[in-house]
Amino acid sequence: MIVFLNGQFVPEEKAVVSVFDRGFLYGDGLFETFRVCSGKPFLWEQHMLRLQQGIELLRIPAPYTPEQLRKFATELITQNKMPNAILRLTISRGVGPRGYSPKGADQPSVVMSLHPAPALDPEHPPQWNLITSSVRLPTNDPLTQSKTCNKLSQVLARSEADAHGVNEALLLTTHGEVAEASSSNLFWIENGSVCTPPLAGTILPGVTRAMVLEICKKLSIPSDQMATTPAKLVQSEGVFLSLSSLGIVEAVTLDGQKLQRSDLVKVIRDSYNEALAAHCGL
Repeated sequence: MIVFLNGQFVPEEKAVVSVFDRGFLYGDGLFETFRVCSGKPFLWEQHMLRLQQGIELLRIPAPYTPEQLRKFATELITQNKMPNAILRLTISRGVGPRGYSPKGADQPSVVMSLHPAPALDPEHPPQWNLITSSVRLPTNDPLTQSKTCNKLSQVLARSEADAHGVNEALLLTTHGEVAEASSSNLFWIENGSVCTPPLAGTILPGVTRAMVLEICKKLSIPSDQMATTPAKLVQSEGVFLSLSSLGIVEAVTLDGQKLQRSDLVKVIRDSYNEALAAHCGL
C-alpha cells in the first residue's frame, strides 16, 4: 500500500510520523473519511468545507489547498490501483514544544491512506442492531462541529457495541436525549416525517446527514430536526443511520427490542445510491 505523507508517496511501512506529533500526543488534529467510487471521492466539496471549518476552529495552519489535496488524492488512488475504496485524510498540528500550548507547532502533518470499501449490495442492504451506550456527550461543545482526532467517547461507545455483539451504539447527551451513533448520524420516522437530532453543538454535522435532508427536500418528504430518546425510537415507524462509508443503513433492533420498518428508508437509500452511481458514472 502506498500512503501520502507530507507531500510524498511512500510505502506504508515508511509512512511514519514523529512520536512527538501532537496528533499522537493530544489528538490535536482533524480527519475526513470519503467514499471513493470510480477513482473519485464522493461529496469532496462538502467534506472539504467541514475540514476547513475545523482548521479554522483549531487554528491549524493549512498546509495545502483543497485543490492540491484533491490532486494528491487522485494520484494516491491511481498509484494504489484502488478506484473503489475508502479514503482517510488526516491533518495534525505536527511537532511542537512539550505542553498543551500549540505555539511553535507550525508544520502540520498530512496523511492520506486508502482502505478496502465495504461491499454494497442493493438487493441485500445492511441491517444493523443497536444498543444505547452508557457514554454521554456534553451539550454546547463547539468541538463536536468538527471531526477531530480525539474520539474517545466514540471509541468507548463502539467498544460497548462490540461487547454486546451488535453493529453500532447510540450516544446520549447529558440530558438523556439521543445525539448520534459512534460513527454515524441518526434518523427516525415519526408520523411520516424523517426526523434527526438538531446539531445544537452536540453532534457532528455529517456530510451524508446533510445529503439525506437534501433528498427529503427533493422528494417532498417531510423532515424535521428534533430531540428524541431511546424509548421514543422504539415506538417510531423506522430508524436508520447515515455514514460516508455505507451511505444509508437501516436499524432493526435497539437494546434487544425489535424496531418497526418503514418503506421511506428504502426510498431514501435508493435515492442516495442513485446519486452515488451518477457520481461514479454508472
